[in-house]
Formats: sequence, C-alpha cells, structure tokens
Amino acid sequence: MHRKRNHNIALILIGAGLFLLADNHLSFFTVAALFLLLIGVHKFHSGDERKGYGLMIIGLLLLVGGNLPMIVAIILISLGFFYNKMRKMHQDGRHVRKQSLIESIRWGREPWILRSMSIWNVLGELQMDLTYAIPEQKETTIILQGVIADIDLIVPEDVGLSVSASVLFGQTSIGYDKEAGVLNKMVWQSPNYRTAVHQVNLEISYIVADIDIKIV
Repeated sequence: MHRKRNHNIALILIGAGLFLLADNHLSFFTVAALFLLLIGVHKFHSGDERKGYGLMIIGLLLLVGGNLPMIVAIILISLGFFYNKMRKMHQDGRHVRKQSLIESIRWGREPWILRSMSIWNVLGELQMDLTYAIPEQKETTIILQGVIADIDLIVPEDVGLSVSASVLFGQTSIGYDKEAGVLNKMVWQSPNYRTAVHQVNLEISYIVADIDIKIV
C-alpha cells in the first residue's frame, strides 16, 4: 500500500511539472542563472562565503524573474522522480529518507552509521567521508536527487563502489574518470565491487551539480 501511494504521488508530481513546462522553454538567462547558482554553492563550499552568497543571490534573481512556473515545474518533476526511485528501495527501520529545500550535510569528521538512504533537496551541499563510516549491512544504497548540488564523497578503496550519476548541467568526477558539460551520465563500478566485504551503490540525479568522488 505504501509503495503504491508513493508511485501515485510520483506520477502526479511529474505530470504537474510537465504541464507547467508545456508553455515554457529554457532561455539563455535561465541556463546562466543555474550555472551561477552552482558556482555560488561551490564558492561557499570552498570557504569564499561572501562571493558564494553573491553568486547564489544573482542566480536566484535571474531564475525568479519571469521563470517561476518553470522553476516550480522542475522541482515537481525532480520530486516525482525521487518518489518513484525511492519506492523501489527496501523500506525498513534502517532506511533514512530526507526531503528539504536547502540541505547541508557533512559526515566524516567522526564515526557515523552508514545505512541505506534517500535524500532530495532543491539546493544541497553534501560531504560524506566513508572512511569514518560504520556500515550496518553488506550492501548499502544511497539515492541523492534534487535540483542543484555540490557533492563531495570520499570512498576507501577496499569498499566496492557502484555509481550511476546523471547531471543535466555540470560535471561528475570519479577517481580519474570525468564527465562534464550538458546531459552527461556516468555509470562506474570499482574492480573489487563483487568481492568487497562492503558494497555501496550510489544513484545520483540532479539538474545542476558538481559531483566529486575520490577513491582513497
């Protein structure tokens, strides 16, 4: 019953988003605004908070000016796909689900419990260092979805890693492999994935994102 309800919610959200997009299109200023937001998040993450805030404010102003229906449509479609993906995950007490407009997650300076999770946000900053993580089970699935994000992950080389990352605008870097530009998708798996004691499956999908996954 729970999965069926999530499926219906997903279809409603995606349908509403597509309806709003029917009479709208991406303009140069919209694309520029999305890139400004991404750069702003990266600057903020790098410690240049003043410049980061400035770029994010400019980007938001460009987006809001005449593009409110399109913004709402993108958010609804993204949230719809999130619900659809989330319903496929095993639902139990160890599963973490987080949804928010703005999210800042920093896990790794001290030990933390690694469990299957699904996270959705409009604007997100995520830093996860799996060298400090304590896995609850052999295989962990992490779903990260949303609109705009700056994602930095550190994964020990003895962990079996499988990644499926889709980004409309931005770049994805995993070890020495990198995809950048528009409409880029990367499917990557570590050589030891099948034999590793612990396995992590990452499913990442954002409209605009800078994804950096380091293998250490």
